[in-house]
Amino acid sequence: MSNAIGIIYANSAPDSLQGLALERPIAAVPFGGRYRILDFALSSMVNSGIRTIGLVTPHHYRPLLDHLGAGKAWFLDRKDGGLFILPGVFHGLARNDHTFCIKDLQNNLEYLHKDFAENVVISSGDQIFNLNFKQALEVHSDTQADVTLIYKDMRNTTNLTNEMFFEMNNHKVSHIDKNTEKGKLIHSYFVNMLIIRRELLLDIIEKYSSIGCTDLIDILSANLGALKIYGSPTCSLMGTIRTVKDYFDRSMDLLDLEVRGKLWLGEDRIHTKIKDNPPTRYTSQARVSNSLIASGCTISGEVENSIIFRGVILEEGCQIKNSIILPKCHIHANAQMNYAILDKSVKVNGENVLKGSSNNPLVVLKKTVI
Repeated sequence: MSNAIGIIYANSAPDSLQGLALERPIAAVPFGGRYRILDFALSSMVNSGIRTIGLVTPHHYRPLLDHLGAGKAWFLDRKDGGLFILPGVFHGLARNDHTFCIKDLQNNLEYLHKDFAENVVISSGDQIFNLNFKQALEVHSDTQADVTLIYKDMRNTTNLTNEMFFEMNNHKVSHIDKNTEKGKLIHSYFVNMLIIRRELLLDIIEKYSSIGCTDLIDILSANLGALKIYGSPTCSLMGTIRTVKDYFDRSMDLLDLEVRGKLWLGEDRIHTKIKDNPPTRYTSQARVSNSLIASGCTISGEVENSIIFRGVILEEGCQIKNSIILPKCHIHANAQMNYAILDKSVKVNGENVLKGSSNNPLVVLKKTVI
């Protein structure tokens, strides 16, 4: 078991998802047929031996609680440790460019005081990945670091603008900045995950929490000379969800067997809330190709290059192409859709045609009737 506790920031600003995060944080948005985006960060920590995890939540955290319950599916319904809900700051105090706001931690100091683990593993909750933190924790221990930043080598990539990256000298971080120069080569791309000594984190909170919602990364950048900050690489697939196109593209990536294998089929599995649905029923009229279809569905139409969540009904004659259908939607006979994302419990009556594009998928809000 790891000598570390975890903190996941599940209060990312949801203003670019066109309604998918209207009543839920990004971390609670359904993904991949049966998961929520949060499942990836939470499962990665659990698979790394971390058994005490705090979840920083926004004010609209009910969907998170509905999904998580007491944390049983992630082995966190425990007498010692377990899952903790850490209410975040009010929206007026936080900016959209903040990742790890210190004010959120100041409001939940008891969580950091009551556990005597040496280190804290911190991650954002808006990413798709499967990463075991054991290697980074070993690097952190071997180097006796104050902070270890987890990074991905993006040496040949030139299109990640406005993302955080850093430079290293003998694995020690010498510079932290944002890639704002178009065409500049990125080397060590920070993946919004770090390990920090618990006592150091408490000192930072005490010193900086009085000056507003300061980002932890900005504080580390300003103190590079005084702190021992090292980097630890990861080879995990990484996908951040900030826009509808991000969500659509990362979802469509799952249709690649190699991507599914790296995310789901390795030694470390992604855990999620268990639902005892019956198997999906395919009628003689069903035609399915290159798609992911969850349990509990009834499929009588045509499905191509799409992801269908639990409990969806597709009637005879409907055509679903390049689309994402969230749970409990009902698509009536002869309806058509292409490059569409339907939120939960949408009803599409027969003969309707819904069409977006790969760069701008059409989003239909929850419980809409068309």
